[in-house]
Amino acid sequence: MPDSENKDIEVVETWQRFVQGLLGVLALSGALVMAHYYAPTQPEDADLARQVHELSRQVQDLQNQQSLSMASVDDARESVAYIYGVYHVSSKIGSQSFRARVGGTGFVVGPGLLATNRHVAEPWYGDRDAAVALRQGASATLEKLVAYFPGSPLPVDLRPGVLAKHGDLAVLKIQETPFTQKLRPLALAQAQPHVGEAVSVLAYPMGVTGMVAKSPAVVYERLSSHEDDGNTAGELAALSLIRPSATFGHIGDVAGDKLIYDAPTARGGSGGPVLNRRGEVVGINSAYIDGFSGGTLGISASELIPLVEAAKQATASGQ
Repeated sequence: MPDSENKDIEVVETWQRFVQGLLGVLALSGALVMAHYYAPTQPEDADLARQVHELSRQVQDLQNQQSLSMASVDDARESVAYIYGVYHVSSKIGSQSFRARVGGTGFVVGPGLLATNRHVAEPWYGDRDAAVALRQGASATLEKLVAYFPGSPLPVDLRPGVLAKHGDLAVLKIQETPFTQKLRPLALAQAQPHVGEAVSVLAYPMGVTGMVAKSPAVVYERLSSHEDDGNTAGELAALSLIRPSATFGHIGDVAGDKLIYDAPTARGGSGGPVLNRRGEVVGINSAYIDGFSGGTLGISASELIPLVEAAKQATASGQ
């Protein structure tokens, strides 16, 4: 046989051996891969599986809590009112006299009862100018105080109730109408919230101005030049545009009867309920610190509970 033919046979045999060896390596690699996936679970794999399962459960819990929080906020909206009032500080001996408007937020805490801040129910409370005039013999008079509720085209009158002796809280009496009789009181939490707990604030930040700003374009164009007063609030109510805004955040600190949280607010938000995920009122929105997004201040709902009880007893006794 010629040498060239012998060489060709050797090349073919060599190539066949190479291909067979390569196929063997691939088969072995495949077997190892299959063994990795189908072999009995190792301890570290079991730990990883448990961690993945736990993370999945936590994500699902957060989703459920968020859904519950949003549902709680929506359920509470109808019980949160915009408060508008006019008061007059006057004196007969030449001291400073003035007439001013007040706006704020309140929420239903019992049949015919509305909770808010004292500086909304009694607008001269905490007002420095009013305090000076009152020390000089002036008198303060609340000329008008009404509440606009979502869904009602007309305001309802608010009457004096119970004021906190120490602290910025008040419970007012709501004019009894077929509409107000259907309002649902918001539940007050019995325990203090914890630092880091998620909360939401329902209120009317910026008052009438804020509600006009978020109204439909055709309404905004007509009302944006109107004053922030009762007439504009009445027009918004007639158009079913009285509706509180919700902001969300977390408790940053609990100091005695004070709550600090980062759910933002603004003028007009005083007296709004601070809700936990279950829709319970854990605090009453009362103030904010300019320039610090985490500096919204509220008063613990535990301080409101005795005022509500006192107002209920006064109502029952006909006072």
